[in-house]
Amino acid sequence: MWITPEEVLIANALWVSERANPFFILQRRKGHGKGGGITGLLVGTMDVVLDSSARAAPYRILLQTGDSQVYWSIACGGSRMEITTHWEWLEANLLQTLSIFENDEDISTFVKGKISGIIAEENKSKQAQEEEDSGKFREAELKMRKLFGMPEEEKLVNYYSCSFWKGRVPRQGWLYLTVNHICFYSFLLGKEVTLISQWTDVTRLEKNATLLFPESVRVCTRDTEHFFSMFLNINDTFKLMEQLATIAMRQILDNEGFAADLSLPKPRKTLKNVSALKRDLDARAKNERYRTLFRLTQEERLDGHTDCTLWAPFAKMHVTGQLFISNNYICFASREEDLCNLIIPLREVSVVEKADSSSVLPCPVSISTKNKMNFLFANLKDRDFLVQRISDFLQRTPDRMWSDANPPGPLVVTSSSWTPQQSCSGLPSSSPGPAGSSQAQRHYHPGLPTASQGLLHIYQRDDPEGQGPKAAKEKMKEESWKIHFFEFGRGVCMYRTSKTRELVLNGLPECLRGELWLLFSGAQNEMATQPGYYGDLVEQAMGRCSLATEEIERDLHRSMPEHRAFQNEMGIAALRRVLTAYAHRNPGIGYCQAMNIVASVLLLYCTEEEAFWLLVALCERMLPDYYNTRVVGALVDQGVFEELTRACLPLLYEHMQELGVISSISLSWFLTLFLSVMPFDSAVLLVDCFFFEGIKVIFQVALAVLHDNMDALLACNDEGEAMTILGRYLDNVVNKQTVSSPIPHLHALLTSGDEPPPEIDVFDLIKSSYEKFGSLRSDVIEQMRFKQRLKVIQSLEDTAKRSVVRAMMTESAFSIDELEELYCLFKAKHVMSCYWGLGGSAAADRHDPSLPYLEQYRIDLGQFCQLFGALAPWRCGVHTPILAARLFRLLDRNKDGLVNFKEFVTGLSGMYHGDMTEKLKLLYKLHLSPGEPDNSTHNSAVAARSTKCHVAFNVIMSVVSIHVCVCVCVQEHFIELCKTLYNMFSEEGREQELYHSIATVASLLLRIGEVAKKFTNHTTKNAKTLAPSPPPAAARPEGEESCGEGSSGQSQDVCKALADAQLDSLPPLQGSDEDGRDDTSVSSYSMVSTGSLQCDDITDDTVLIGCGGQRRGSVVDSDWSITFEQMLASVLTEPPLVDYFEKKGDIQTKMAACKAQRNVERQTSSSSDHELAQNSV
Repeated sequence: MWITPEEVLIANALWVSERANPFFILQRRKGHGKGGGITGLLVGTMDVVLDSSARAAPYRILLQTGDSQVYWSIACGGSRMEITTHWEWLEANLLQTLSIFENDEDISTFVKGKISGIIAEENKSKQAQEEEDSGKFREAELKMRKLFGMPEEEKLVNYYSCSFWKGRVPRQGWLYLTVNHICFYSFLLGKEVTLISQWTDVTRLEKNATLLFPESVRVCTRDTEHFFSMFLNINDTFKLMEQLATIAMRQILDNEGFAADLSLPKPRKTLKNVSALKRDLDARAKNERYRTLFRLTQEERLDGHTDCTLWAPFAKMHVTGQLFISNNYICFASREEDLCNLIIPLREVSVVEKADSSSVLPCPVSISTKNKMNFLFANLKDRDFLVQRISDFLQRTPDRMWSDANPPGPLVVTSSSWTPQQSCSGLPSSSPGPAGSSQAQRHYHPGLPTASQGLLHIYQRDDPEGQGPKAAKEKMKEESWKIHFFEFGRGVCMYRTSKTRELVLNGLPECLRGELWLLFSGAQNEMATQPGYYGDLVEQAMGRCSLATEEIERDLHRSMPEHRAFQNEMGIAALRRVLTAYAHRNPGIGYCQAMNIVASVLLLYCTEEEAFWLLVALCERMLPDYYNTRVVGALVDQGVFEELTRACLPLLYEHMQELGVISSISLSWFLTLFLSVMPFDSAVLLVDCFFFEGIKVIFQVALAVLHDNMDALLACNDEGEAMTILGRYLDNVVNKQTVSSPIPHLHALLTSGDEPPPEIDVFDLIKSSYEKFGSLRSDVIEQMRFKQRLKVIQSLEDTAKRSVVRAMMTESAFSIDELEELYCLFKAKHVMSCYWGLGGSAAADRHDPSLPYLEQYRIDLGQFCQLFGALAPWRCGVHTPILAARLFRLLDRNKDGLVNFKEFVTGLSGMYHGDMTEKLKLLYKLHLSPGEPDNSTHNSAVAARSTKCHVAFNVIMSVVSIHVCVCVCVQEHFIELCKTLYNMFSEEGREQELYHSIATVASLLLRIGEVAKKFTNHTTKNAKTLAPSPPPAAARPEGEESCGEGSSGQSQDVCKALADAQLDSLPPLQGSDEDGRDDTSVSSYSMVSTGSLQCDDITDDTVLIGCGGQRRGSVVDSDWSITFEQMLASVLTEPPLVDYFEKKGDIQTKMAACKAQRNVERQTSSSSDHELAQNSV
C-alpha cells in the first residue's frame, strides 16, 4: 500500500534490491522468500518477535534522487503481487514525467506530493470501519489472512504477543483472535509453528498459574489442549477470549452468526491499534454488566459513565459511586456494595439543571422527577457535556405518561437547565400503586372471564380465628414498607439500600408482593414503555394452534391444582392467555414445562399483564436459556451448583457424586425456584429474595439445604434414599407467619414413617443461607457459568452426534467412528456458512431445531460439491463438480436446494458399500433426465434388500427400481455417462486397461443402441400404416411422445412400459463447443463427434467422449437408447471394469486428509457451482 513518504538513511541494511531504475528501487527484506542464510533467519525471527509497530513489511519501494544518500520510502507490501502492482504503476505513470525535471529536489517534491494525493483519495473511498481501524491493525489483519488462509469475511478482533508452549518449549509469536478462530503463528530460527482452532470446538477456557505454566491461558478442545503465556495484559486477553467463546456457544444454540452492533455509541476518541470489533465487544461487555446490575431490557445501550457523588437524604451524607447514562435511564451505583442504588427512567424526569458550584458541592446537577423527587449529583468532571447528553436523550424519549388533552410542549435547553416548556405543575404524577393499575382493562376473549387483580385477592379465604398474631405481623410488615416508601421513595425511582434488603428478607406483605416483584425485576419499566402490547399479543395468539399451544393445554390443569384459584375457569383462562401470549412473543422458547408453575404463582399476586411481563423478565433476563428446548441455562446452573458444592462441602460432594444425586435433584430446584418441591407459602418467600438478589439466593438456599442434611446424606447408600431425605426435608419447610389458608402440598406424599419429621422455619433457612454462604458474589457465579456453559453445550452437541450416529447405524454400512467423523465434517460446512454468510440461502434457514437431529443441519450445492470432492471415491478431475451436482439433484428429494445429513450419508454409503450392480445403477441414474419423476412407488418391492450394507443404497435406488426394458438412456445421456467414466479412471493404476475396457463397452452399447433404433423405427412405421393419423406433436402427452423412443418389444407394450416408468428425453443441452471438450488426454483412443456417430464407424479402440451441447451442423439422435440391463451386461464382459466397481473404497484415508488440513478452506461462490450444475444436466 502507499504510505506517507518517510526518510530512509541506510537503504541496504537488512534489505535486498530486486528491481531498480533511475528514480525508484524495489527491495525485499532479508528473511522473506528464498535464500538469506543465517542473516535471513535472524531477521525473520526478529520480525516475528518484535511488536507490530516495530515490524517492517517484507517489501518496499524507495525513491532515490541522483547521488544523494537520502532515500524516501513511498510504498510497502505484504506480498510480491501487491508491491509489483505499485511498481508497474510508477513505471507507467511517473517515469516519463520525472525525466523532464532538471532538479533532484523538484523530483522529490513532485513524487511526495503525488503519493500524498493518492493516499488522500484512497482514504476518501474507504469504508467507515476501515477508517476507524489504524494502519498497523489493518496490516496485522492482512497478515493474518495470508498466514492462515482466511477469507475477507473473517474479521480480526485483536492480536497479542505471547508464548505458545509446545511440549515444554515456549514458542514466542503472535496470537490472533478472530470472530470465529483462535490462531497462533511463530517463526524462530527457521522453525515455523502454525495453530488454528475454531471457537465452536473449545470445551474449556481458563486462566491459571502453575509452576510449569506461570500466568497462562489454557484452551482445551475435544482433541487437545494448548497453553499460552507471557501476555503483557493477560486479564484483557482472557476477557476477550471469553467473549468470543460465548459468542460461539450462542451461535451453536441459536444458529446465529456474529453481527456488529450498529446501535452502540461511537467512541469519542479512537484508540491506537484497536479494531472497531474490539471496541464493539468492549461496549457489549459494558452494556451487559450495566443491564444486569440495574435489571434493564436487552435494548438498553450504555452511553457512558462517570464518577460522582449522590446526596442521600435518608443518611444525610454524600455517597460516592458512578453515574451511568443510557438512552432511556439515568442510574447510580455506590462504590460500596448495597449502600445505595438508583434507577431514574428518563420518562419520569421533569427537570435537569446545573446548580451553583461551591467548595463543598463542586459541579452539581439536580434532577427532578414527575412524582416530586429530587436527586442531587456532584463532583462531576464534565458537567456541561453530561447535561447536554441527558437533554439529547430526553428529546428522543417518547413521553407516554402525558394525557391526550395535554400533549407535551416543545423542549428547550438553556445554559443552566433543561426543562419542558410547559410548567412542571401541569405534569401528571405517577401513581404510587402497582404499575399499569390505571390502564383500562381489556377483555381479550369474549367467552372467557378476565381477572382484574391478583387471583389470590379474589379467592382469599378470610379466617379470623387463629390468625390474630399472624394478621398483626402482616400489618407490621405493611407499615414498615410504608415508612420505607416515605423515607426512600416509592416506585421505580426508589433508593435501594441495605435497608431494602432487610425488609425483603423478612418477607414481602401479600398486598405489596406483586408491585415489588415488578419493581425489583425491572418488569415495571418494560410494561410502562409498551402499553397495550400484552392485549394485542393475546388477540393475535388466541385461537392459533401450534405445538406450544398443545403442550400448554396439557399442562394447564397440572398447574397448582391444589389452589382454589386454578380450580375454575377464570384462573385457567388467565394462565392460558399468559402462556400463549409469551409463546407467541418468543417462538424460540415457545413453551417449556415448569413455566406453567412459575406463571401460576405470578398470577396469584399480579394481574395478567403484570404476570406476563414478570414472565418475560424471568425467561429472557433473570434466568437466561432456562426454558428453551434443551434447558441449557438450568443445566449450566446445575454444573455451577456442583462446583459450589465441591468448594463449600467437599466431603458431601464426593459422596453425592458416587450416588449421582446432585444432577437428579437440582434441576427441578432451579427450574421452578423451589416452587415444585417446597410448600407454596414457604417457596414464595424465596421468590421474593430471588427478584431482589437474583440467582445467588437460589444457590445459597440449595447449599444450606445440603448442609442441614449433611449427616443423613453421608449415611445414605443409594440415590433413592438420598432423594427421600431431601424431599421430606423440603416438604417440612414451613412459613409460620403466613396469613393465607394452608395449601396442601402434593409432594408431602413422600413423608412416611411413624414419627413425623421436624418442621423447619423458612425464615431460619434463609437466614442460615446468608450466614453460611452469603459471601457468594454474582460476578463469581457468572465466571463459573461461563466455564459450565462451554462444557454443557459441547456435551449436548456430543449427545446429538451420538443420537445421529445411532439412527444412521441401521441405514448405512459405515462404522460408528466413520459416522462421527462424517457428522463433524458435515456440520463444519454448515457452521462455516454461519461464519461468513456464504451460500445460496441464509444459514439460519438451513437449521430447524424442531426437526430430528438427522435433519437439523443442511448444506447447499456449493458446500455439497466441496464435501463430494474431498470424500467421494469417484474422482473425475474437472468433471467432479458436475457429477456432484447430479448426485445432489438426486438426493434432494424435496427440491428445496438443501441436503441434510441423512441424505448425504445415504449417497456416500451407496458409493462406498454397494456391490457392482448397485454402483452401476447409481451411476446410470445420475445420467438420466433431471426432470424425471420419482418412480419409487412402481417397483419398490424389487429394490428391497435384507443385508445391512445395501439398506442405504436402496434408499437412493428406490427411484431406479429397474425392470427389463423400462428405463432407457438416450444417446445424449449416454455421452455424458461415457464422459464421467473416462474421467473417473485418470488416477487409477490400471488406467490404460480401464480406458480400453470403456472403449470396448462403449462401442458395444452403441451397436446395441443402433439395433434398437432400427427396430423401433420399423415397428413405428408398421404402427403408422395400421393406425389413423396421430394428433399434432404439440398436443401429444409426454408419455405418448416417449413411446416412439422405446428400445424393444411391440409398440403398445413399449409405450405402456415407458409410461409406467415416466421417462422423458431431455432437449439437447445448450453449451459451447469449448465447454464440452474434455481437458484430459485420450491417449491413443480417438474421439468421435456425437452428430456423425454411426454404428459402422465404431471400432474396438474408439472411446465415445461426447460433449454436452450440440456441435454445429450435428443433431443428437433422440431415437437411440439403451437399457440398464444392456449396460450391465456389457460391463460384465470387461474384467478391469468389474474389478474397479467391485473394489471397496476406504473413506478413512479421505476423512483423515480433510481433518489434517490445517488452513481454513476458502468458500467458493455459489454462482459458479450453479453454473456447473447447469452444464451437468
